[in-house]
Amino acid sequence: MPAPHTRLLTAGYSSVLRPVLFGLDPERAHHATLRAAQVLGATGPGRSLARTLSGDCTAADAPVEVLGLRFRNRVGLAAGMDKDGRALAAWGALGFGHVELGTVTAVPQPGNPRPRMARLPRSRAVINRMGFNNAGVHALAERLRRAREAGLVDVPVGVSVGKSKVTPVEHAVDDYLVSVRAVTGLADYLAVNVSSPNTPGLRSLQDAGPLRELLAAVVTQAGDVPVLVKLAPDLTDQAVDEALQVAGDTGVSGVIATNTTLSRDGVHPQERHTAEQPGGLSGAPLTERSRAVVARITATTDFPVIGVGGLMTADDAARMLDAGASLVQLYTGLVYAGPALVGEVACL
Repeated sequence: MPAPHTRLLTAGYSSVLRPVLFGLDPERAHHATLRAAQVLGATGPGRSLARTLSGDCTAADAPVEVLGLRFRNRVGLAAGMDKDGRALAAWGALGFGHVELGTVTAVPQPGNPRPRMARLPRSRAVINRMGFNNAGVHALAERLRRAREAGLVDVPVGVSVGKSKVTPVEHAVDDYLVSVRAVTGLADYLAVNVSSPNTPGLRSLQDAGPLRELLAAVVTQAGDVPVLVKLAPDLTDQAVDEALQVAGDTGVSGVIATNTTLSRDGVHPQERHTAEQPGGLSGAPLTERSRAVVARITATTDFPVIGVGGLMTADDAARMLDAGASLVQLYTGLVYAGPALVGEVACL
């Protein structure tokens, strides 16, 4: 059961901050949250406040070694929140045991036309079709380099890399390798994103042939840096098994399961119309499917798995860990529960 101060923080977020953020356009709310994190991470007092906002569960942290890296706890920030690494100093202070930046691309790109995010509050879900909007991998690499030199990075940092929209799928390997080379020596692990539904043709890279070529090239280029592949929840069990076979054959170190879904199963009936718009769905409707994919992976392979997708409560995270995940990541859960959720999961 959450500590009294954690319950108070959660109630305060739900009654005060969330209504303010939900009064904004979803993308504006996202940027406001990111700017607030930047402010919190900019000074010592700000980082102290961040620890308070997350419930400050550092005393209960249970370090774990995964992928040859030491994590102070099992909860991380999922890719998508801080694509360009603008709030690096804040995430560790907020209680996260690791952070995944990106998804970034070799070529800077604005992403898809706005509006490109929508909330489904009754469903506790979000739809996004951002399209890998980011300042490019070289900008991220420089920001990460400066943060490391300043001693502002206190947790493992992964970098999620994807295909630039302007790059044809047949040239995807070279495009990914530009990003891998740019963050060599800066990222603690690499996540190969072949599962976002918002870049045309990207999910075709999950097919066995293209996936084998891509992962083999990335693993070779990455050297000693662990490489993980992020899979979609919409793959059939056979397709999951084929992707895992390829991952094993090419020397991949682990799997991230799962990305957002194209399915609209579990959406509240009153939000069906809103849910018809294109984009990947995250949040509560994804909880059971993500956990099922993780359970299948851990039952059939020895891969360490980062479980992500539909973790809206500490109980969801606990069940994901019970399914075999070595680590978990949060994003949409933070939108609905606030930063105290980080402390709750860290205290598991």
